[in-house]
Amino acid sequence: MMAGHTTLERIESYLPERSVRIEELGEHLGLRRAALGVFRKFYGLDTLRFDPSLDLFDLLRPAARRALDALPAGGRIAYLVYAHTTQAVAPADLDVAQVVRDDLELAGTEAFGLSHQACVSSLGAIDVVGELLRAEGDENAYALMVTGERAYSPVVQHVPNTAIMADAAAACLVTLDGAGDRVRSFVTRTLGEYARWLELTPEQNTEFGEQYGPRIAGVIHTAVAEAGLSFEDIELIIPHNVNMLAWRQTIKWLEVAPEKVFLENVPRYSHTFASDVFVNYTTLRDEGRLVDGAHYVMVSVGLGATFGAMVITHRKDGGT
Repeated sequence: MMAGHTTLERIESYLPERSVRIEELGEHLGLRRAALGVFRKFYGLDTLRFDPSLDLFDLLRPAARRALDALPAGGRIAYLVYAHTTQAVAPADLDVAQVVRDDLELAGTEAFGLSHQACVSSLGAIDVVGELLRAEGDENAYALMVTGERAYSPVVQHVPNTAIMADAAAACLVTLDGAGDRVRSFVTRTLGEYARWLELTPEQNTEFGEQYGPRIAGVIHTAVAEAGLSFEDIELIIPHNVNMLAWRQTIKWLEVAPEKVFLENVPRYSHTFASDVFVNYTTLRDEGRLVDGAHYVMVSVGLGATFGAMVITHRKDGGT
């Protein structure tokens, strides 16, 4: 097996142009004004990208193609992994990963999907393809992680008392020992007792809410320790956009200043399934706010319930 550090050579994201205020979705989601008021006042939501006319593959294509632009001459895409949150994202006769592979004209690439960590699946997919590339043993081998799905029904789009889901996509070109951001650690914890999310009792929902902050904080601290760093070494936490209330609670458990967690995209874009951390990363990068040599923690939580944190070191001269 080939040694080497997993590196993120190019991260790209895509957001549909159509933006709506959450109140415009009230009738569609069956939410009354009071419920929408809670999402706005307490959860911090405002607008989100939502385009019912957009095809799934039109959503996935732009970021994937831009990420592929970083593939150097002589490099080959050995793996394409489509990381998604919901189990059913397309008709049963369509293998989304294989359709994307063929659409990108990646002949000979092994394509497959991952979804069992829900919104953490995109980070988990990076960890998986890193291991596959090590087993591949080819220094010219790369992997393309693609994520993105549509909030295609009210059942999928509204997570009660938690989030309103939005449309977005992202892609990440991965290799070993490249010039891009170095992955220093990846830690997950799964609480299987919450696997039947829609069937939880009120008592279980309360219990999960009480565990949410300390569980994320614990996973973040473990990931930082496994990266050989202290929390003082971390420049910024790049989180998922579930809601502001959940992150305020988590910040208390982390015992850090609020500005240590990037939350500016929560009111702009809301929660975008497994794409959040990459949308947030590209926002920071495009605004010139990522520091060369600095360490960042990408964090997400998936229903079911999985908590995940990945520590990376940003390298400005790399593909990102």
